[in-house]
Amino acid sequence: MGQQEAQFSHNMFNNMAINPGYAGLRNAICATALARQQWVGFRDEESNRTNPETYSFTVDAPLPFIRGGLALGFLQDQLGYETALGVKLAYSYHLDLDYGTMGIGAQLGFLDKRFDFAQFRPISEGDPALTGSGEESRMMIDGALGVFYQMDETAWAGISVSQLTQTRREIGTADYQLRRHLYVSAGYNYPIPGQPSFVVSPSILFKTDFGSLQTDINTLVTYRERFWGGLSYRIQDAAVVLLGLTFEQISIGYSYDITLSPLGRSGRSWGSHEIFVQYCFSLDIDRIQQQQRNVRFL
Repeated sequence: MGQQEAQFSHNMFNNMAINPGYAGLRNAICATALARQQWVGFRDEESNRTNPETYSFTVDAPLPFIRGGLALGFLQDQLGYETALGVKLAYSYHLDLDYGTMGIGAQLGFLDKRFDFAQFRPISEGDPALTGSGEESRMMIDGALGVFYQMDETAWAGISVSQLTQTRREIGTADYQLRRHLYVSAGYNYPIPGQPSFVVSPSILFKTDFGSLQTDINTLVTYRERFWGGLSYRIQDAAVVLLGLTFEQISIGYSYDITLSPLGRSGRSWGSHEIFVQYCFSLDIDRIQQQQRNVRFL
């Protein structure tokens, strides 16, 4: 029960992965992919590479005829000898407000958890939590709820709860349970006065499993809506450098986490790498205006 949900540094671009209320709010069909290598250099006592590796893909789109949007997400998260494969389906109902749009969303998730017990080396021989016959897996079904408010392109805020039912399954000879997570996020886009080509975008993300709290404080600077760079600080964990660019409808980003926790100070972690790719196809189609003369009014 010690493992949390997957963590990303590009959280300001990845609202769909943590909040089902975000589905379809961008008025575009958007596909987002992230690949993360966390704590590179982390190895077990036999020098096997066991650092977390996470891959995520989400796609969402607005559907006006159902007054909202739909989303589909895939996740592969490997933590040492544990692998989680997940699929998520989400729907968001959109409410048009005076200064923006609010999405109220629900999500159904399917998670396949696998453990390779043959790789474990228990400190206490016969530890029941680490005893099993080779690789074992269990399917877990859970849900999430979320609300996301987007004020045009100026500001946004969201709150969501995932793994609501905290599904429990027996794997090997021990019980494993998903932990409920709460996410609170907010951000703002501020054009610099006198320098309209530059936009400063501070944002924040709170994440807790009600056992521990993690906070990401981010600031991005975007130039001409094409190039961006920024810094992020994950309290008691890492300082993050982010770089990226947007070319037409494609955005590409890279981040490097400098590990500040004891893992980094002891030399067990060389930092974390993350790659972000997003493609958005706008649904606003410019209509070609045609002029026709009426023979009655020449």
